[in-house]
Amino acid sequence: MRGPDWWLLDPEYGAEADHRGVRDLVRDLNGVYRATPALWQRDTDPAGFEWITGDAADDNVFAFLRRDADGTPLLAVSHLSATVRHDYRLGVPDDVPAWAEVLNTDAARYGGGDVTHPDVVKPEPQPWHGRPASIRLTLPPLATVWLRPA
Repeated sequence: MRGPDWWLLDPEYGAEADHRGVRDLVRDLNGVYRATPALWQRDTDPAGFEWITGDAADDNVFAFLRRDADGTPLLAVSHLSATVRHDYRLGVPDDVPAWAEVLNTDAARYGGGDVTHPDVVKPEPQPWHGRPASIRLTLPPLATVWLRPA
């Protein structure tokens, strides 16, 4: 039996594509979560979480690292402004030679504007946010991006 809100996915409903995008995003979030131990393996261990920036209120950005039991990181960046932010610099560990985007809530398949990072992002030896290296990203509006070592 269908629940009361299945009509939201009906092609006759005008916003059906938007609702399918949310459904697909939740599916992909669950898949990346299962495949990425950094997101769940050290939930109760303070060494499993590190702020990159939690005080960039003027930029509407916060970013953090999650680490699995082996120390492998996942970089999460959220941008809560409605404008695209180009070349936004974030401090990162210097032991990761390249970062690959694994999830971007602005992807076209989710109904977003498709401001994504199809290529790997390589750190520069420019210290930032108290870290020895940094990357520059184009931050999509009102979105979260997850990157992990390439």
